[in-house]
Parts: sequence; structure tokens; C-alpha cells
Amino acid sequence: MSVLTVMLSAVFAGTVAILVTIAIERWGGVIGGILGTVPSTIVPASIGMYMISTREEFLESMAIIPFGMMLNAMFLGVWLILPAKFPQSSHLLVKTTMMSILFWAICGSALFVVLESQTFAKTSPQQLGYVGFVCVLCVALFFNIKRLPAPRGHRKITRLTLFIRGIMAATAIGIAVVLSHLHEPLLAGLASVFPAIFLTTMVALWHAQGPSVPKGAAGPMMLGGMSVAVFALLAMVCFPRFGPWFGALTSWFGAIVLWSMPAFFALQKYRQREPINIV
Repeated sequence: MSVLTVMLSAVFAGTVAILVTIAIERWGGVIGGILGTVPSTIVPASIGMYMISTREEFLESMAIIPFGMMLNAMFLGVWLILPAKFPQSSHLLVKTTMMSILFWAICGSALFVVLESQTFAKTSPQQLGYVGFVCVLCVALFFNIKRLPAPRGHRKITRLTLFIRGIMAATAIGIAVVLSHLHEPLLAGLASVFPAIFLTTMVALWHAQGPSVPKGAAGPMMLGGMSVAVFALLAMVCFPRFGPWFGALTSWFGAIVLWSMPAFFALQKYRQREPINIV
């Protein structure tokens, strides 16, 4: 395994994680949530996995990514539901953080067991990817029906917070590439979409701006994050055909054109109505 491949993937992922937080802080939840969640850390992760794993293992890793994005959408759902149900609770940020991580871990473990079962043993990676895409679409649409305000941030996020966020994202992607080398494609796929970016975004924004900014960004981030699932589906075709570099570029542009841009304009139009201040 190339240490350079792991390092480059991790460093790129950490840099992007910092930029996404700044995007939401400056442009608000809708623009930052959609455009800030275009395929980013998945790009170096997918290149690294393709270069150090077999073709079938790569396809399996990509197939799990839409399911991983479904878990991430549900993870963000905790940040929408829990603070609304217990607004006066003490240490609400800490409780929400812990509950969202625990929820993701439990659901992720259950998903891994299900996908490892004999029921899905004969299912092709492409079919798994399509099923996962439908699942994450249903979750994202459900949480975006109610139009919460998505304000911009008014206070600067500290450099230390941004640095910690970058380190967390870099670590997650580095682990994903290593797992791919160890021939654990399902675990590698899940690790590549571990919600390090979502988690650090919500914590950093809440700590700096209060709960309204991350709460308003959660729904658009779910919808925008689906571009990662689209990238994975395209990568299953483009990487074997064009190689990792041009395949990644083609998949990235395809995800932007086919999902990120249409989702942004559709959500902007939908949110022209009066926002609803409930979850």
C-alpha cells in the first residue's frame, strides 16, 4: 500500500472539510448546505481505494456509499429533532452530539450485518447502489418538506475549531483507504462516508453561531450530500472505463450536473415560500 496515497487522500479531505464549514458560515444553510456538500472527500478516498484494491472490491465499496449517505441523513435528522424536542435541556450540544454519533454507530452496525447476510450475497453492487440511492432520497425528502430558516453565521468560527474539523475528516478518509487495502470493501465504503464533515460542521456552527444556523443547514446538507451517492454510482462505471483520475473527474462533474445544481435550484424555489419554524 502506498503511504503517499493515504496521506494525499487524508490531507485533501481535511482541507475540503474546512472549506465546507466556511461556505455555510458565509452563505447560509441553503447555498452552503447544497454547494458545500458536493463530492469532496469521497474523491480522494475513491481514487485511493481503486488504486490499492481489486475491481470487485472497489465496486462493493462504492455500492455501500449510498447507504452510508442514508445513515448520514439520519444522523443529521437527530440534529433537527432532538434540539426541538428538548430545547431547554442543559448541555444540549453535548447530548445531541453524543446521541447522533451513537445513532449512526448503531444503524451502521445493523446495516453492515444486513449487507453481509446471505440475502444480499447474490445482489450485484450496481443493484445495491440503486437501492441505497432510493433509500437516502426518501430520507432527504422527508426532512426537507418542512422549510426551516437557514440563516448565515454572524460570528467567526475559530481557527482551532476549523483545524480540528480538518483533522477528523482526514483521519476518517485515511482509515477508509487503509481498510480498502485490507480487503474490507464494505467497511471501507462506510468509513469513507463517516459523518466527520457533518459532525464537525454542526458542532462548529452551533458553538460559534448558536443552534439556528446548523439547524437550518441540516436539511439542505442531506439533499446536497446525495451528490456523493450519485458520484459513487457514476464511479462504478467511470473508474473501470477511464481509470481513477479521469474517472474521478468525470464522476465529479456528473454528480454536480445531475444532482447538485438541480437540487440547489429546486430547493431555492421551494423555499421562496414563508419558512416554517417547526421540525
